Amino acid sequence: MQKIPMTAKGMSALRRELEKLKTKDRPQIAKAIGEARAHGDLRENAEYHAAKENQGFIEARIRDIESKLSNANIIDVTKLPKNGIAVFGTTVHVVNVDTDAESVYQLVGDDEADIKLGKISINSPIARSIVGKKIGDATTATTPAGVLHLEITKIEYI
Repeated sequence: MQKIPMTAKGMSALRRELEKLKTKDRPQIAKAIGEARAHGDLRENAEYHAAKENQGFIEARIRDIESKLSNANIIDVTKLPKNGIAVFGTTVHVVNVDTDAESVYQLVGDDEADIKLGKISINSPIARSIVGKKIGDATTATTPAGVLHLEITKIEYI
């Protein structure tokens, strides 16, 4: 399987989620299934079916996280050479040359992406257009919202 790029913070967040799923959510759902079974006929027991479905989601997420962690390629951006090139993990400041709007994006793995926090997936159109560029470089990103013309103004390795 292909290695999955991930920041150290992203790995920690996945480990916390896995711990919660295994120590809190899994026992809670097992208890809910037991209680639903106690209500009798399982064929017409909506609580039982909902709990079993939820159990399936939890177990699938546990397998997904374990797989990602076992194939993780942890990249510590603070240890990368600070050569002014946008790469996975860096925080990149850009200006939309059409609107003068400034944005800051950290280039992260798919599981870490959260646009509200300024974290975009390395696989997103904006990130793909930024990777490999230097301060002062212009780039074009074709997004679902349209074409963006961006200029890189700052790259941080934090």
